[in-house]
Amino acid sequence: MNSLDGIRILDLSRVLAGPWCTQTLADLGADVIKIERPGSGDDTRTWGPPFLKDEQGQDTAEAAYYLGANRNKRSVTCDIAQPEGQALIRDLVQHCDVFVENFKVGDMTRYGLDYASLSILNPKLVYCSVTGFGQTGPYRERAGYDYAVQGIGGLMSVTGERDDLGGGPQKVGVAVADLFTGMYATVAILAALRHAERTGEGQHVDMALLDTQVAMLANLGSNYLVSGKVPGRAGNAHQNIVPYQVFEVLAAPGSRDHLILAVGNDGQFAKFCAVAGCPALAQDPRYALNADRVRHRDTLVPLLEGILKTRTKADWLAALEAAKVPCGAINTLGEVFADPQIQARGMVQSWQHPVNHDLKLVANPIKMSRTPVRQDLPPPMLGQHTAEVLTEVLGWNAAQLGPLRGKGVI
Repeated sequence: MNSLDGIRILDLSRVLAGPWCTQTLADLGADVIKIERPGSGDDTRTWGPPFLKDEQGQDTAEAAYYLGANRNKRSVTCDIAQPEGQALIRDLVQHCDVFVENFKVGDMTRYGLDYASLSILNPKLVYCSVTGFGQTGPYRERAGYDYAVQGIGGLMSVTGERDDLGGGPQKVGVAVADLFTGMYATVAILAALRHAERTGEGQHVDMALLDTQVAMLANLGSNYLVSGKVPGRAGNAHQNIVPYQVFEVLAAPGSRDHLILAVGNDGQFAKFCAVAGCPALAQDPRYALNADRVRHRDTLVPLLEGILKTRTKADWLAALEAAKVPCGAINTLGEVFADPQIQARGMVQSWQHPVNHDLKLVANPIKMSRTPVRQDLPPPMLGQHTAEVLTEVLGWNAAQLGPLRGKGVI
């Protein structure tokens, strides 16, 4: 039994933000029917290498990017540019609880698949639109991509090394605007489903990458609104906490090594100073309180840099962890997936994909005691479930499927 058993989702989204949302809902038990363009499908199917290898070790057409955002879904091909494809979507909508799309503003209206049109057919429908800039405002018709939104939304202005240390704006290593929008969309859809259950009323959910990115400025956005001071880039340091950054440590000749020191309060700073053999620093009025450490970071951090370089990463981590001072290594992805904690938490799962029966994917991190997440459908091949879904949901037969195949609608 899964949390969202009985919920059916028609997913017309592609690339990342929408698919991340629907994958999360699928993991929680929803029946997600992924609508893809015949012949090509989701754009990310070709976003490689790397591509999934078959049992003979040869590359297939399944890009790793696509595989990472589309498990537990069923793939149906449908050309919504054709009237028959639009009619097929309208038929399916009447049997679904949720509709997700990430087309440009106005495209769904042109196809007759907008919320106003579909809600007449299904008044309880939760309709979620994911765009770069939302359904309103002067930017509504712009194409919005994660990279651009990280810049427009301020994230890149606070990400990267300090300008005085030779830094410049830097995007985050993964598409966080897409991913956070997908997660916010998931939350919004679940809330809208709850409302529909109580009232019988569906609604339109308008999700924008830029809105989400601005919301995810979190404490930095609040800092600016409260103080009026524009924050700059702090590199691996923290704007409001000191010492909370990456430090270089002792390494073998010819190499460099680092660790993260994340002192979150004054008590932890005193413990760090004890471990580091400099207890007087914790009593120094310039450094005893975090607010003072922030004000005097330019004198404190160089002192700590010298101290941290006297011992190896392994020595520091062992001593600091024993003293319960927050710290951590900076792992490569190889080290991440070899980490015993990651392995103990089951964060890698194997799937029996049609072309490779040992497809490894990152697992959903949600762990619930009574309704665990699903692990039954590997990311689908293009159109793999077209006949199955149309037969099961609409009761169609081969005679009805044949003409649509002949026209390239499915």
